[in-house]
Amino acid sequence: MTGPAAGAPDPLADALIAAQLCAADPGLGGIALRGGGALRDAVIAALRSHLPADAPLRRVPVHVDDDRLFGGLDLVATLAQARAVQRAGLLVEAAGGVLVLAMADRLSDAVAGRIVAAMDGGGVGRALVVALDDGDGPDEGPPAALLERLAFRIDLHDAKPAGAMRGGEDFGDAGTPQTPDAVLATLVATAAALGIETARAPLFALRAARAAARCAGRDVISDEDLMLAARLVIAPRATRLPAEQPDDAPPPPEPQPPDAPPPDAGDRDQPEGETRPLDDVVLEAALAALPKDVLAQIAAGGVRRGRTRASRGAGERRRSPARGRPVGVRPGVPGGGQRLSLIDTLRAAAPWQRLRRTADSASRVLVRRDDLRIRRFETRAESVTIFVVDASGSASLSRLAEAKGAVELLLADSYVQRAQVALIAFRGSGATVLLPPTRSLARARRSLAELPGGGGTPLAAGLRAAIDVADAARARGQTPFVVLLTDGRANIAADGRAVRSVAAADASAAAAALGRAGIAAAFLDISARPGPEGAALAAAMQARYLPLPRADAVRMHAAVRAVQPA
Repeated sequence: MTGPAAGAPDPLADALIAAQLCAADPGLGGIALRGGGALRDAVIAALRSHLPADAPLRRVPVHVDDDRLFGGLDLVATLAQARAVQRAGLLVEAAGGVLVLAMADRLSDAVAGRIVAAMDGGGVGRALVVALDDGDGPDEGPPAALLERLAFRIDLHDAKPAGAMRGGEDFGDAGTPQTPDAVLATLVATAAALGIETARAPLFALRAARAAARCAGRDVISDEDLMLAARLVIAPRATRLPAEQPDDAPPPPEPQPPDAPPPDAGDRDQPEGETRPLDDVVLEAALAALPKDVLAQIAAGGVRRGRTRASRGAGERRRSPARGRPVGVRPGVPGGGQRLSLIDTLRAAAPWQRLRRTADSASRVLVRRDDLRIRRFETRAESVTIFVVDASGSASLSRLAEAKGAVELLLADSYVQRAQVALIAFRGSGATVLLPPTRSLARARRSLAELPGGGGTPLAAGLRAAIDVADAARARGQTPFVVLLTDGRANIAADGRAVRSVAAADASAAAAALGRAGIAAAFLDISARPGPEGAALAAAMQARYLPLPRADAVRMHAAVRAVQPA
């Protein structure tokens, strides 16, 4: 990542200013901090310094238990008092202070959704949220719903420690500044020009401008406050560059009669740009805050918007008796690896204690079989991406090379996500499993590089081999995903005969068998002129059909990524 452009404010200084604005107006929600390491502690400390001395600070670990986060039964107090005693969760404990979400990029959507619901409903008690984002790639980051409710998003990767000396000054505290009529319209226009569709961005920017004016002791929001709000709130949310405006040449001056007086010299001396529209000034301030690499990402459509679904490479969700992420409890008796949830068991038993007690059991908690609760867990099965590549003569050498390039890019993705990959090639009279499911990227690349081309198209054999590999993966508890790269024109039957009509029927039967098996798949038609054969086979497979007649390896890779199951 390139550093800030010359003259651009230091990210740490911006983070310190954002902390000050959040303390002035908790309605700003908080800050999302990406990277920065120890510098993030300086921002949190600065935020605390602007809050009352008794303001709480609570840190939420990534694998926090629901009872600790949202409150639950206090086991010690319940046993001591023989009645249900509730304990406040971290959300309540952080009221009026700071709630730090560690590793927010790994926060589950379920937990993020409940935090967001608490923020929207006031259940966080106006606690300021600081989301620590340790993600690296553009697709990594906190859940989008959480980012949407935090006014500030600041990347500290290029921050300078010396910036900690700036932005932490204490300013005066005036009343609520007046808001000129044009302010909100200007912020809305700036957000629209940068492709921001949500209404929260200009509303957050308005709050930030008011807070900045108040901290500076101003009675009215100034242009400086607007530019600061645009830089800190609107610029990080930009998804596109503003549309180019046509340069309309001014009309030529009308000819003047000879006796007309010359133009006023004062008009000639008036500097250009003195009456520039406020919208343009604020928009330029927002654009100036964006580093060059971010501008390039926006221009290419690759700007990060936050995590909107689970990371690719994970398999389907499955219930597990003893491992994985807790997803609640159910009535039941421990056994077979299932674990008792003691707190939930006591919670179920507590309301019945008065009815169950006798003189001999006045000081004990009486638990019945119906009170027992078993923890439920959820795990994600490991995924296996099975590449089935047409290496026959009908696939031209150039198209086969592009297909190899796309497969290699997808192999690299699978390696990064710690998912397994398998490689099947079909040509001549049959199909060969060149690579059983593995995580070895080097081995996969070697198998792909050694893949020859030429011969007949035994498509049915390739599909049957894919079904066999997928069934074996399922037997191991994995989730298979088949990526078929072919032109769909089979000419070798399942029994090895070179009869085109029989080969087409066998291929259709194999495709239907794969579809009935419920195996997720994508069909990449790599023919230079896609015909109906590929679409028909994709329909039989119940797969996504992607005709890519002129696509290169990068576009093939992007197409598969778009349809790959989460």
